[in-house]
Amino acid sequence: MAQKKRLLADISLKGLDIAPSQVRGAVRIVPLIRRNIRGDLRLNRRSCEEDITIVNLEGKFTDPSTKYFSYVPHGLVMSWTDDGSPVASFGGQILKPDGQHQEYGCVSVRLMHRMAKRESANQLRFLPLHLAMEGFLSLFFSGPTIAWREYSKYALSHGLGSRHETAVSYIAGLEDALRVFEIHEQQVGVLVFVAESLASAFVVPTPEDYRALHTSLLEDFYGELIYQYSLLYDTTWPMETTVDESNINSLADLRGAIAKIRQDWASFQGFMAEGLLQRQLNSQIVYTAGSFLLQRFITDLQPKHENYIGEAIIRESGELEYLKTYRLSEAQTRRAYLLSKLAEHNWNIVATAKALSQTSEDFIARIEAAGFGYLLNQSVREAALKKTKKSRI
Repeated sequence: MAQKKRLLADISLKGLDIAPSQVRGAVRIVPLIRRNIRGDLRLNRRSCEEDITIVNLEGKFTDPSTKYFSYVPHGLVMSWTDDGSPVASFGGQILKPDGQHQEYGCVSVRLMHRMAKRESANQLRFLPLHLAMEGFLSLFFSGPTIAWREYSKYALSHGLGSRHETAVSYIAGLEDALRVFEIHEQQVGVLVFVAESLASAFVVPTPEDYRALHTSLLEDFYGELIYQYSLLYDTTWPMETTVDESNINSLADLRGAIAKIRQDWASFQGFMAEGLLQRQLNSQIVYTAGSFLLQRFITDLQPKHENYIGEAIIRESGELEYLKTYRLSEAQTRRAYLLSKLAEHNWNIVATAKALSQTSEDFIARIEAAGFGYLLNQSVREAALKKTKKSRI
C-alpha cells in the first residue's frame, strides 16, 4: 500500500529552478537548476555500438517470451547509497560486460536481458526512453479478455501480436544548440523546445552527471511532429523583456528588476511546458532502489492535446532525480486512446462505440484507420464497410 502512494501522479519540478532560456534557430533550451545537490544517486552512460539491440523481457533467449527490438545507442547505469552518503569514486567502478555481442553478416546485434537489470547491490542498468516505449507498446497487449464474436481467432489467441512504433533520432539544429549554449554551474537538466513545442524534458541527479550526459540528447528519439517542426521552422517566437529605466535609481533596484524578469521568465517557460507539467499520469513502478523509485508513465490520454510517455526516478520526499520524456505523435495517441477505451469497456465494440457517441460501423472504421483491423473478423469488417458505403449514397 505504501508503494501505491509513492506512484508518480504528476510531473513536478520540486527542488528545481527554471533559468532563462537560450535560443538558436528554432531550438529553445531551458536550463533546470537544482538547489540541493546530494550525490547519493548518480547516473553514468554506457555506450552501445551495435546496429540493433534485442532485449529479452522475460526468461532466457531460448524461451518463447516477449522481445523488444530497436536501435539502442546507450544505456544508463544508476548507482546509489542506502545511507544518504555520496556515491564513492563514481566513474571508476569496474562495470560488467552488458549483454552479448553477435555478428550477422554486415549487421551487429547486442542481446540483452531486461529493460532494467540489477548488476550489483547498489547498481542498476536501464535503457533510457526504451523503458518507457516498451511500456507503451505493452499497453493492453493481451487484447480481448472476453471471446466476443467480432474478434478474429488471431486476436483471441495472441492479443495485439507484434506491435511497433516509429520515432526519429534527429532534430535539425539541436547539435549546434547543445554545442554553443552555456551550461550553468548547478544545472542538472533541460526543457527542449522546437518551434516552441516541448520536444523533451531531461533531468539527472547532479551537475556532473548532466555535463557527462549533455550530448546524449542527440541520441534520444523524438516524435514525428517535432522532427517536422525542426525542418519547417528556423526561428522561435519573439520574446523580449526590458527594464524600466525610470524605476532604477540604485544597484539594488537593478538587482530587483533583473530578479523579477528571471521570475517572470521561469513562470512563462513553465507555462510553455504545461502539456507535461502537472498533467495527471498513469505510472508503473519498474524498480525500487533503496529510497529511490524508478518508474515509467504515460500522461492521461487527450486526443486533442499533447501527450507524453517517459520515465522518472523519485526519492521518498517526492523530489525528482531523473526524468526523460517522449512526445507521442497524433497517430500514436489515437491508437493508445482507442485501445484504452476498448479495455475500459471489456473490449465490447458496441458498448465502446456508444460511449464515444459513434455507430458500431463508424467505430470499426476508426479501428481500421488506426491499423488494428486485423483484430476483427473479416465478415465484421466487410459488413461495416458495406453499411458505411450505403449510408454515404
